[in-house]
Amino acid sequence: MVMTYSIEIDREADGRWIAEVIDLPGVIAYGATQTEATARVQALALRVVADRLEHGELSPAFATITFAAA
Repeated sequence: MVMTYSIEIDREADGRWIAEVIDLPGVIAYGATQTEATARVQALALRVVADRLEHGELSPAFATITFAAA
C-alpha cells in the first residue's frame, strides 16, 4: 500500500513560504525558501505518521509514503 500526501505551498505577504499537508491536520511548516518549507513539512508529516503507527492509529501495512505538490 502506498500513502501519498499532497503538499500545498504558498508564499506569505512577509516573504516566508508556508507548506501544509492537507490530509494531516495541523501539519504546517514555514521556511525561508520553498524548498526549506517543503522539507520541514515532510519531516513533520513523517513524525506524525510514526506517532500514529506507534499508537495503533494507522495500519503498518503500507510500504511507501510519497509526497506530491498540490
